Amino acid sequence: MSEQQPQQTQGQPFFNIEKIYIKDLSVEVPNAPQIFLEREAPQIDMQINTQSGAIEQDIYQTELTLTITAKIKDKTAFLVELHQAGIFRIQNLPREALEAALAIGCPNILFPYAREAVSSAVLSAGFPPLLLQPVNFELLYMQQQAARQAGQQPN
Repeated sequence: MSEQQPQQTQGQPFFNIEKIYIKDLSVEVPNAPQIFLEREAPQIDMQINTQSGAIEQDIYQTELTLTITAKIKDKTAFLVELHQAGIFRIQNLPREALEAALAIGCPNILFPYAREAVSSAVLSAGFPPLLLQPVNFELLYMQQQAARQAGQQPN
């Protein structure tokens, strides 16, 4: 046996990371080489999205998508789009807990990997490393839930 499966108790909740990987990564420096002559610090805008789905029974993929745009004045210095993904085995969780695990727990696991990939990509593109600030995925999940409930309320 090359890998040992963690012991799991029958009927007990179970969570395991099966794989973490970069699904897609792109870096653009549309205004090179002139952008490297600029002395101002770029303004950074980050868009974040998560998406999860079942692959097979008790096996789920969560994908964290980060789009980072850096601008100096009206010129784009760089644009990075990353799809950091993970495959997770999750068993014996009630539906609400499973939804929260996929929307909060899995992105929290993926984010440090995404942060490192973005920093390396920006550095390779010729810019100083970019250190992304932590993201509160629990707050994002609660905001999504509130928006979903507000959309379901009759006017």
